[in-house]
Amino acid sequence: MNTRSIRFRLIGLYAGLLVLVMLLFGGYMHMQLDHFLRLLLQAKLELRTQQIVHDILPEVPKRGEAFVGEEIEKRFAPEISDRLVRITWDGGKMLYLSGAPNERSFVPEEVPPLGASPVQAFTREQALPGRSAILISTLPASVAGHDYVVEVGTSLAASNNVLRGLLLSLTAGLPVLTGLAIFGGYVLMKRAMKPVQDIIVSAQDITLHNLSRRLPVTDTGDEIAEMSKVLNQMIARLDESFQHVTRFTADASHELRTPLTVIHCELEAILRNPKLDVDLREALGSLLDEVVRLVRIVEGLFALSKLDAGQARSERVRFDLAKLAETTAEQMCLLAEVKHIALTCETHEPVEVEGDHSRLKQVIVNLLDNAIKYTPERGKISLTVRSENGSALLEIADSGPGVSESALPHLFKRFYRADEAHSRDVEGAGLGLSIVESICTAHGGTIAISNRIPTGCLAAVQLPRAK
Repeated sequence: MNTRSIRFRLIGLYAGLLVLVMLLFGGYMHMQLDHFLRLLLQAKLELRTQQIVHDILPEVPKRGEAFVGEEIEKRFAPEISDRLVRITWDGGKMLYLSGAPNERSFVPEEVPPLGASPVQAFTREQALPGRSAILISTLPASVAGHDYVVEVGTSLAASNNVLRGLLLSLTAGLPVLTGLAIFGGYVLMKRAMKPVQDIIVSAQDITLHNLSRRLPVTDTGDEIAEMSKVLNQMIARLDESFQHVTRFTADASHELRTPLTVIHCELEAILRNPKLDVDLREALGSLLDEVVRLVRIVEGLFALSKLDAGQARSERVRFDLAKLAETTAEQMCLLAEVKHIALTCETHEPVEVEGDHSRLKQVIVNLLDNAIKYTPERGKISLTVRSENGSALLEIADSGPGVSESALPHLFKRFYRADEAHSRDVEGAGLGLSIVESICTAHGGTIAISNRIPTGCLAAVQLPRAK
């Protein structure tokens, strides 16, 4: 995944915020649970101290000191319930001390006594070496002329185990929750970005030949919908401008054809006069050549304007591309024989396509004409038609000098001439390959030109086969 993409950053931000919230919530829960457990233990301990002071100590003068221990063991069972009960009286004398608890979480004798008699009730946390701390509730009382200090405590080991379990659960669950957060963020972002993806796919399908198409507009009223509307307005303006330019080119080309034809005919008529001076005849011949070149340029522009207007497939028929290539190659053999070029055509099976027969023939003619122009005398040109991966593939290979690597990306630009020093003696206006590309695109196909090893060019036309 692209770490600089907005999708990755939003997923990271979403997952990071969610993890931070979970950490803060986990810390808050740990703190609150610790506070709640301590308050609960403190309330229980304070209740025990009050019960001892109010229910047991008043009976000491009547029943004696032994009654305290018996009653505490009977009512509270400190060893079983893991409680510390310590009662001192008259300046620190020990009246009662409970035994070791069953869980051995502390030793009562190791719990330090109070340094001085307290004057009011309080609760303290007493640390013990090598053991969990204990929470002790202390309540001073005066009963029947005696001063008592009642201490009831319990180990914090159980509470610490609960908190430790919560911490372990949070620690173990955090990676799982993080993974779920990332996955959920990815799913949410994928759904949120689907309208953008639809816009991208639709925009990729819009070309010069289908500028009437528009991008999908989501019924959400958000920025994405607004962006689609603005882009559709921009495409509409481009369509209008392109149609204007196309109409102008077509009209200009059409209007230029008539005067150029007249000039061409007049020059030919003048050149038929045997009384012309030699220098004048040469000048008129050169002028006629330029007129012919202008006619070709105008015809090319007129053809391109019709292609841009979507008239490349006015006649949609089903035919055999291999047979069309054979007949066209036979017609072009005369041009190849002038330069003693061997032109061969290889077709092994019928390859049927759908489209405009004359336009696709123009593709083959233009490509063969280019190959003949740039192939030196006694060279070789091969034309092959075959089926490949459900498509019709037409290839024309020559043994010419090839094209420079810097010129390959620009071959289909209008009026572009590759290697002017090499092609200055070759007739052409640089529109042939542009026409070929427009025809292939209009038929849902592609064309690519590459250099062969060791020399020569390969023009490959790929068209969809007829269903």
